[in-house]
Amino acid sequence: MRIALAVLGSIVVVVLAVVLLGTRLPVGHVATRVLRLNQAPQAVWAALTDFAGQATWRTDVSAVRRKEGSARETWIEVGPGGELPFETTEMDPPRHLVRTIADPSLPFGGKWTYDLAPDGTGTRLTITEDGEVYNPLFRFVSHYFRDQAATIETVMQALATHFKEPARISPT
Repeated sequence: MRIALAVLGSIVVVVLAVVLLGTRLPVGHVATRVLRLNQAPQAVWAALTDFAGQATWRTDVSAVRRKEGSARETWIEVGPGGELPFETTEMDPPRHLVRTIADPSLPFGGKWTYDLAPDGTGTRLTITEDGEVYNPLFRFVSHYFRDQAATIETVMQALATHFKEPARISPT
């Protein structure tokens, strides 16, 4: 019985320590990556904004459904973590796109900014994630055990593969 109580007490102490450390971390984080492609900005823009086609090249998305009844362009991405609603909050084709998580009840939120610029005969795509993790436990895990640019890099790798190019990704 003592051993069971000691183990249980240790688990409680660890969980409390993780939550306490999580409360001391900032809610927001920013991650940026740059991808250079040998495609015109219009071609990259077309791939990024083609909702129906996203599931054909993005490895983190199995389906995309448009969401009707909103003043803004909204859709739901289906992936390994379930369904995630997004909306387009800014658009300046083919240079600037901002997509925002459209569900304030989730334990996380944020927006992704896509900036496209001509780069020689190709495109320099910069994706910036302005993310927020509200739950202190998730914040701790996100900060210490997950690369906060992982989602950006997954999308960039898939986009490069879609264009049959190597993924030349850099921090900035």
